[in-house]
Amino acid sequence: MSRLQTRFEQLKQENRAALVTFVTGGDPDYATSLAILKGLPDAGADIIELGMPFTDPMADGPAIQLANIRALAAKQDLTKTLQMVREFRQGNTTTPLVLMGYFNPIHKMGVERFLAEAVEAGVDGLIVVDLPPEHNEDLCDPAQAAGIDFIRLTTPTTDDKRLPTVLNGSSGFVYYVSVAGVTGAGSATLEHVEEAVARLKRHTDLPLCIGFGIRTPDQAAAIARLADGVVVGSALIDQIANAETSEQAVKGVLGLCRELSEGVRGARG
Repeated sequence: MSRLQTRFEQLKQENRAALVTFVTGGDPDYATSLAILKGLPDAGADIIELGMPFTDPMADGPAIQLANIRALAAKQDLTKTLQMVREFRQGNTTTPLVLMGYFNPIHKMGVERFLAEAVEAGVDGLIVVDLPPEHNEDLCDPAQAAGIDFIRLTTPTTDDKRLPTVLNGSSGFVYYVSVAGVTGAGSATLEHVEEAVARLKRHTDLPLCIGFGIRTPDQAAAIARLADGVVVGSALIDQIANAETSEQAVKGVLGLCRELSEGVRGARG
């Protein structure tokens, strides 16, 4: 079993959802970002998504766009992001870690080299938001052949006709984007989320994680009652943006992570 399968199986036994946290690699700088990354599991993160900085993150709202700009200004690149994963794995061999971002930096490095380094570093999954299933042969198929899960995004506009195509070749979990828009933009009604979960469960047995717009422990708890995982990104990144020092950034992110974790862990009573 992969680390993702093991984690979801464990959480199923505990009857609770996963807290999935997103931070951008290298934001605001390498050392601070690594300290945050290493601290997330003890602060309650069950699965970590680490953003691969890119100059044109078109699916992301202002908070994550600015995180990308800060990381790139601090000279973060894909090689350094993979190095962060290696350093994280020196102290943690159980928490699933997923790289999230866009195809361009991977294409620039070369798919074969990227996958070899990702496997060696200890990456468990990929979310590449600008590669549709029509391009599975470019990255999805070779990633899965290398033992890395390829996680798909589905949205409120992914209809029943399109869903089987989107889910074809998906593994690890399905990431449901609960609002039509960019990251950090608004949040969906619980009624809408409930309907979406029921619809998606008819199409796949994979765990279902829901994100975009979840900012508070109460919101996280509400989603945790409906889904297999709750994804939080922009709210954590805001802690970095608003911090005046590296110590404040680390403390802010890990403090909010603990609060969100309490919400998720207490959600099902």
